[in-house]
Amino acid sequence: MSFKFYDREFKRGFGPYTIAEIGHNFSGSFEKAKEMIDQAKWAGADCVKFQKKDVENLYTKKMLSMPYFSPDSFADSYGDHKRFLELSCEQMKDLKLYAEQIGIDFLCTAFDFKSADFLQDIGVQGFKIGSCDLVNTPLIRHIASFGKPIFLSTGAATLPEIDMAVESIERFHKNYVLFHCVSSYPCEYKQLNLSFIGKLMCRYPNSIPGYSGHEAGILAPVIAYMIGADVIEKHFTLNKASRGTDHKFSLEPATFRKMVRDLNRIKESLGDGQKDLMEWEIAARKKLGKSLYVYGNVSCGDTISIENVSIKAPGVEGLAPYELDNIIGKRYNKDMTDEQPLTLNDIGD
Repeated sequence: MSFKFYDREFKRGFGPYTIAEIGHNFSGSFEKAKEMIDQAKWAGADCVKFQKKDVENLYTKKMLSMPYFSPDSFADSYGDHKRFLELSCEQMKDLKLYAEQIGIDFLCTAFDFKSADFLQDIGVQGFKIGSCDLVNTPLIRHIASFGKPIFLSTGAATLPEIDMAVESIERFHKNYVLFHCVSSYPCEYKQLNLSFIGKLMCRYPNSIPGYSGHEAGILAPVIAYMIGADVIEKHFTLNKASRGTDHKFSLEPATFRKMVRDLNRIKESLGDGQKDLMEWEIAARKKLGKSLYVYGNVSCGDTISIENVSIKAPGVEGLAPYELDNIIGKRYNKDMTDEQPLTLNDIGD
């Protein structure tokens, strides 16, 4: 199975494809959001991802009115905190256009029907569905009905629940990425369970495997990619010390850039699995390799023996050491001096 998202063909083994999850790490500032897109582009990310919520209808009135006193809060109530962080529809549209103008893909999580319809209206090329909505099959089916690629996280879910979500997508199409994800913020390495990526790949053969991480550092994405996750999503920030719940486990631009570098190095370093003498090995083989040389002075007709043959570097002109057994007992066909390379032309019957 394969599908197109922007200019990339998504199929198993095509990665690494990296997503900088900006979320709400721009702290309610549209200009900072644009700056983060620029920095994600510099860091080598293939895609930036935001979130869209209909705050007034997504949460109960009671939840919106709850006091929210926290070092990470931007307001005194949970509702005002969420409203502060939410960009307007026009601003989100502008961010999409800006990302595309500078050459980085755009993705956004739709948390509700209204947000999904808005994203569809502005022409997004795919949808992210967060772990919190994996069991929200009505929303999944609604988004899948648009016929566009879906990026689905699987945190805080059971296998039967993932089955239901996948079935909801596959009613409409089979163009989806399935992220292994652990909904712990931040996630400890002992909680990652990265080996589950292989089970996802086997259980859902139509999926493109991915990993969405909430842990510190860049080791887990590297391991996940080695296991088979083609799409890597990591939270992105300009400053890990900023106010907000996600910053502490997000990657700053320089670290994200290192992650992208390492992921691409893995792909390069794995090679094709064949073993041949490579062009770039020849110099080392000549310098460090060994050849057969005459030891001492010998005369034409002398018998070749282990006493008058030596194995030395460089391995340039003489016979390879594995030829020694084949020439012992034969005779030199010319006079030779110490440390002359021994070749087939120097050997008679």
